[in-house]
Formats: sequence, structure tokens, C-alpha cells
Amino acid sequence: MDSGTFWLAMALVLVIEGLFPFLSPAGWRRMFAQILQLNDGQLRFFGMCSILAGLFVIWFLL
Repeated sequence: MDSGTFWLAMALVLVIEGLFPFLSPAGWRRMFAQILQLNDGQLRFFGMCSILAGLFVIWFLL
């Protein structure tokens, strides 16, 4: 993987991350308020699930 691919992936993350607040700012605000109510263990669980899903997709594509 060259640096161009890395930066392209980072740009895609920014585009995807920006879609929800752009399309539904009120919904994004409500979701963020709900996320702030989660305890550390719940946040770690969702973070771990996200990491595992990302690693699975990378493994599947390579």
C-alpha cells in the first residue's frame, strides 16, 4: 500500500463521517447525546466491534 492509497482511505473516512451530520443534523445531535450516556465498558465494546468489523473487511478484500 502506498501513501496515496492511505490518504484516499482517510479522505473516504471523512466523507462517510460527514454524511450523517450533513443529512440529518438533529438526528446526529440526538445520537451524540445518547452516546454520551453510555458508560466506558459500552463504549469500549462498540469500539472493539468497529475494529473487528474493519479488520474483517480488510481481510476479506485482501
